[in-house]
Amino acid sequence: MLPLLLALQSADRLPPANPLPYADPAAAAVMAPIDALFRGLAARDPAAILAQVRHEGGATVATEQPDGTRSVRHMTWQDFTAGVKPGSERLEERLIDSVIEVDGDIAMVWGPYTFTINGKLHHCGVDHFDLIREAGAWKVLNVTWSQRTTGCPA
Repeated sequence: MLPLLLALQSADRLPPANPLPYADPAAAAVMAPIDALFRGLAARDPAAILAQVRHEGGATVATEQPDGTRSVRHMTWQDFTAGVKPGSERLEERLIDSVIEVDGDIAMVWGPYTFTINGKLHHCGVDHFDLIREAGAWKVLNVTWSQRTTGCPA
């Protein structure tokens, strides 16, 4: 038993833990176009949204109504931004504890979100972004999200 314990003791150790809050430059770069897209949505600025996306991608929403009725709708980015209209309400979408995965020039961001209008919860769900990096810049190719008004965080 002693040889086994000595072998385990000299085995490679785990690297030191990352400090909290964890700041990963690669993750920040992936989040940059998503954060800019959210700012464009809040500003009701279709051009700002389109500046963050690849034109051949799009947006898909899977909606669940309180009665359990479900629907799925896919939109091109042009269709999506056509629904972004001027208004006086303050819009905010916020990701909560998202997961970011990067492999070379592709990335995925997945996480629960809340969407508020004038600070009041409107709906929630999960966002899934897939991104690609070209010439050093990340762009959102697609976003898919679930949308419901029940079971949302307070």
